[in-house]
Parts: sequence; C-alpha cells; structure tokens
Amino acid sequence: MQKVIRIGTRSSELALWQANLVAKQLKDKGYSSEIVEINSKGDIVLDKPLYRLGVVGVFTRNLDIAMLNGEIDIAVHSLKDVPTDLPDGIVQAAVLERANFNDILVFKNDTNFLNQENAIIATGSLRRKAQWLNKYPNHTVVDLRGNVNTRLQKLKDNLWNGAIFAAAGLERINLLPKNHIVLDWMLPAPAQGAIMITALEKDDEILKICSQLNHQNTAIAVDMEREFLNMMEGGCTAPIAALATIEDDCVIFRGALFSLDGSHKLEFLERIPMDEIKDAGKICAEKMLENGGAEMMAAIKLEMNS
Repeated sequence: MQKVIRIGTRSSELALWQANLVAKQLKDKGYSSEIVEINSKGDIVLDKPLYRLGVVGVFTRNLDIAMLNGEIDIAVHSLKDVPTDLPDGIVQAAVLERANFNDILVFKNDTNFLNQENAIIATGSLRRKAQWLNKYPNHTVVDLRGNVNTRLQKLKDNLWNGAIFAAAGLERINLLPKNHIVLDWMLPAPAQGAIMITALEKDDEILKICSQLNHQNTAIAVDMEREFLNMMEGGCTAPIAALATIEDDCVIFRGALFSLDGSHKLEFLERIPMDEIKDAGKICAEKMLENGGAEMMAAIKLEMNS
C-alpha cells in the first residue's frame, strides 16, 4: 500500500490554497496525500508588528515542530516567510514555479492621493514601508497584520487610502480587487511569489518524491535571493529587497537595502553568467556591505533595539 503523504500547512485561505496545489501536483504524479492544518504564532498574535514578535520563523516554527515530531511528512510555505537558515534536520525539498513576484497597492476610491502630500498607507512589512516612504516621504504608513482576508477587511474598515499586498497571494485565491495598481518600482522580498516544500533531511523517499515538483529556474533564482538576504541580515530584520531573473543564460540580480524611514537606500544590479552563479548571492551581499551596507545595517540594528 502506497504511503499517504501528510502535508502540513497553516490554516489561512491562502495557505490552504498552496497546500492543495501541492496535493494536486502530487496526485498528478501518482501520490496520495492528506492536509494537516497547524496554526502559527504569526496567525495567532495580530496586535504586534512582525519584527516585534521575533520575526524569524514566526510563520513556520509550529510546522517545523510538527515535522520533527513526526506529525507531518512535508510542510508547504510561502517561501518569503521561511527563515534563510532552516532548523537542523529540515531541508528544502522543492520550490514550485514562481508566480507574480510584484507588490500591488489596493486603494479605496481613487489614486489622487498619490499626487497629494498627505495619505495613509497600510502594510506590516518593513521593506514595503521603507520603499513607500522613499518614494512618498510625506505619507504616513501604519501597521497592518493578519491573513489576506483580514487585511482586506481592515482596509475597508479604516480611514486609510490604501494597503500594500503581494500580488500572488490575492491572485491565487481570486481576491484581487479591480481597484489596484502594480507597484513595479517596488523591489520584492526575496523569494516573493514562490512556494516552498520542506521535509526531513533523513526522509529519502519523501525527498525523492518532492524533487519531481521542483522548478529548477525558480529554485536557482530564489536560492540566490535568499543567500543575499542571509548574508545581509546577520540575524537582524531589515528592509531588504532582492530579485533574480534568468535571461539568455544569465541571472539578472537586483538587490536593495533601505533605512527604516526610507530616507536612504543602496541598490545593486549585476548580470551573472549561469556558469558563475555559485555563491553569487553571497558575493553580491558582500559588495553591498562593503559599499555602505554595513554602516546602514549597524544603524538599523541600533534603531530597532533602542
């Protein structure tokens, strides 16, 4: 009798959509599965900004524990929520083909406020906040927490002009409103739009099965972005953005670091041949740190700890 693969997931509508996508892809390959819902600290505590929760692993920790306890065989995550250093014994088993990596602004009535000095924009992301303030320094950015559905409702219920979301999340569960604009000037979070499957390092059978779902070009791109993030952060949550795209046997890598208030930014652009991508994310981060990034990161850590 074939093993039924237990898929661990958070219980939000988006998380369940992602888990069901994995279940469908497994079924298409001839494997049976069942979905196991496990809530995370990030889903339960909604009255504090993410960076005050100890953001590393806030959406993944409970799934990691369930896997290490043998309650699930694999876990499905929005890859941008996954810490760059996985727990001992847990590995990346597959990355699905990336969806839309852009951020979008969902607005209330119209976009006239973009040309006005005062506006209120909601987001729970330091990266989005810093980039918005870099472009619109006189606007006010307020914190917004919760799953996609909760955040859309909060936008309706509050006197805000708009709120920033990842396009992929709203598109996946058919909640993308007509009143939105694509923020193509905003550099995304590392791995935004990608779905990751994790499994136990010792579970060779599961790893072999999951490898059949892996999308190689997506894996190359997001691994570089996450390597860049890991090298830049040094354990500190900061407004860091990165995007790697593959064109004509090269990876076009863009990275950025912003001060918390958005007043300062460092940007990086590199074209890397595919046969030279080993450690490329780390090398790009080292270049940024050497050219003012280290000082900016020190200032960010000082401000966040004050």
